[in-house]
Amino acid sequence: MAGGIEKLTALKVARLSKPGRYGDGKGLCLQITKTGVKSWVFRFERDGKERFMGLGPLHTVSLADAREKARAARASLIEGMDPLAKRHEAVASNKAEQASNLDFDTCVRLYIASREAEWKNPKHRQQWENSLRMHVSPHFGAIHARRIDTPLVLKALEPIWKTKTETASRIRERVERVLSWATTRGYREGDNPARWNGHLEELLPKPSKLKKVQHHPALPFAEIGDFFKAVKAEKGVGARALELTILTACRTGEVLGALWDEVDLENRQWTIPPERMKASRPHRIPLVTSTVALLKQQAGLDPVFVFPGAKQGKPISNMAMLIVLRRMKRNDLTVHGFRSTFRDWAAECTDYPSEMAELSLAHTVGTAVENAYRRSDLFERRRQLMQDWATWCSTPGVNPKTPIESVEESVS
Repeated sequence: MAGGIEKLTALKVARLSKPGRYGDGKGLCLQITKTGVKSWVFRFERDGKERFMGLGPLHTVSLADAREKARAARASLIEGMDPLAKRHEAVASNKAEQASNLDFDTCVRLYIASREAEWKNPKHRQQWENSLRMHVSPHFGAIHARRIDTPLVLKALEPIWKTKTETASRIRERVERVLSWATTRGYREGDNPARWNGHLEELLPKPSKLKKVQHHPALPFAEIGDFFKAVKAEKGVGARALELTILTACRTGEVLGALWDEVDLENRQWTIPPERMKASRPHRIPLVTSTVALLKQQAGLDPVFVFPGAKQGKPISNMAMLIVLRRMKRNDLTVHGFRSTFRDWAAECTDYPSEMAELSLAHTVGTAVENAYRRSDLFERRRQLMQDWATWCSTPGVNPKTPIESVEESVS
């Protein structure tokens, strides 16, 4: 064409084979290497220097495509921009965007790794991974976090919201936390599609309306004497752990992981460190006659764990005490439920302040300000409470209306 533009034709481009550069006009050239490779190059000047920008190989970029790319480069020059620098910026931006496009499953893995140190029980990680892998990953596990929206979240939750309400509610909360983490990390923008307040609460039935909360089955305190006698008749480390759990009103995990380093038999106290407590605060437990006797019975079995498991260097499993209940044909009870038995007894059969019972259960008592000024955990007063509880547990056939003062402890 006139003006020295579009000098090449498709046929000529196909026939050319001699190494060199063949101009099409206005900076566009066909470049042929010594090995016969053909590619397109755009030549331009910037700040008095000659520069070359590759536009792609001939087998991928046709003559027409190369002319369009050259036209776009000339347009950039007219606007005062360096087309080569502009392309480098675009490539860098694209790489950055790709790096920030983490899929949901990857976000879950990174989130769990970032929070795992806060979880005292290794089962937390397993629960997180299993629940999200089973119920969420099939729906949007492979989708970039920034592309997850409300319809996708509902797609995962709706199939189980009415039939597995408690599980679904936990999964929603976990998805919300992962997406919140992803937003803070820059892997997504905008509102959290898994949030409940003012969002999913308008789309899903409230869990409380679907299924009432089921508390851990608890043994009535009037029956604990006969039950405790039956537990003492059971053999095995699991039965002894269940005894201590009942007598101290501790949580299952606190007893299972009990270490001899935490126990001071001389001063009759067991101190559980904050890393093993739900509230991340140390908890002192007064040991009474029966608990001291029980611990002395366990001494010598293992140098580290009070209740050693079958595997060396490991405590008994989470199922050990539950197996004892099953062996006793008490499938109607849970180990955790004995904390409720203790609490009911303290309220109904004693005159101790409720604060003491709550402290014995390692519950937070009072406001943050009150806790800041509280200097005592009422340790010695709680010792008498736990002594009375041990007396009640160790006396079979106690009438629920019998005053605690009239019951003599049967364990010396």
